Amino acid sequence: MAGFKLGIVRLGRAAGKTKYSLLDERDIPLVENYAFEAQVEVDKDGNGAKVFAFCWEIEKGRALGNFVHNILWERHCGGIAPGYKVVHKNGVTVDNRLENLTLVAQTKPLKIQEGTKTDSRENNLYWIAIQQLPPDPIDEHFPEMSQSKVYNANGEEMEEEEEGTIYYECHYPPCTLIEEEMHQFSICGRCQQARYCGTRCQQKDWPAHKKRCRERRKNAVEDSSVDR
Repeated sequence: MAGFKLGIVRLGRAAGKTKYSLLDERDIPLVENYAFEAQVEVDKDGNGAKVFAFCWEIEKGRALGNFVHNILWERHCGGIAPGYKVVHKNGVTVDNRLENLTLVAQTKPLKIQEGTKTDSRENNLYWIAIQQLPPDPIDEHFPEMSQSKVYNANGEEMEEEEEGTIYYECHYPPCTLIEEEMHQFSICGRCQQARYCGTRCQQKDWPAHKKRCRERRKNAVEDSSVDR
């Protein structure tokens, strides 16, 4: 893989973590004329949420922007016909390498490559690339900003858990999974805040998370003695 290059674009913070998008080497020059950001899209039918890379030409403004995967497909493969959509083969919706994109009918569910939701995810290029990045300074100095975010079925960010449909994102930085149903992810037993899609992500995140993980203190109501 001599001379092999990938572009890693910082999208900013969404769902409590700094997000990045992976690009092919030939698409790196896009950063000169486009502004990028992370955008959370919640399935209104209650099938969870995903984070996508969104961009727009700086001279034209955000109102004329589009998802990065759509822009790249149109640049390299042509237009997207009505009734079709561009999806990510490996299920990582910010991995926008062209070989990871494919066009499918909107009514046809995509069969994610085997192993996407297991430990083998660690072997895909997105995970390898993100794991090599230094910690985000915001996470280091403002840990309260890195807590898992909660979204309702309308895609609205919520301050705390309420009744109804909510989704948490896995706290481990390379992981982009967000819950598809209530209470799907496990929770850190110490701080009762960080959520994980599985034990593997929790174990991988512990060296960083332990620096700011604090045992959750019971509230005054629970600590007070019962009247006798």
